[in-house]
Amino acid sequence: MSKAFTNEANASDERDDAPDEAPPLPAGTRNYMTPGGFARMKRELDQLVARERPELVATVAWAAGNGDRSENGDYIYGKKRLREIDRRIRFLVRRLDLAEVVDPCARRDPDSADQVFFGATVTIGDARGGERTVSIVGIDEVDPARGYISWVSPMARALIKAREGDAVALAAPGGTEEIDVLSVRYVALDTDSGAG
Repeated sequence: MSKAFTNEANASDERDDAPDEAPPLPAGTRNYMTPGGFARMKRELDQLVARERPELVATVAWAAGNGDRSENGDYIYGKKRLREIDRRIRFLVRRLDLAEVVDPCARRDPDSADQVFFGATVTIGDARGGERTVSIVGIDEVDPARGYISWVSPMARALIKAREGDAVALAAPGGTEEIDVLSVRYVALDTDSGAG
């Protein structure tokens, strides 16, 4: 086998071990999460460590015992999948280590019940008369289809600290847009089927 092919294979292995691409956290901040988002990530980590990885290690060991590894699909695919699982485990451990769980339902201060903070579910209106409801969640819980936006997104940054009845300026790609805060609620969010 030519060294060119060997080096190409090694370069491919290095790319597989590249860190997960995740939205960066603002410098010096914690990884704010709702209780549901933290539980979802913890369950995924437990599933990978306790079940998927050990099963895959057994499969790779079996495939390695079958002889020539260079043409053994089970071995090659198993090693690649094992690198993916290990990379995901490292990512989850790092994110969970930085996590600060914030329960939206724990807001007890009646003076700020109508003010937007992390975990708020906010109904907003635009100049065209349209309404939309968004919930401000952690970076790892974003799900646009469900209206879950990151607390570092431009819309969340515009809404943070606003109160019901306020109008805030949102820097949009087409220019600055004014949005009205119609209602603010703090409810338990179901982030189980969120992206991740």
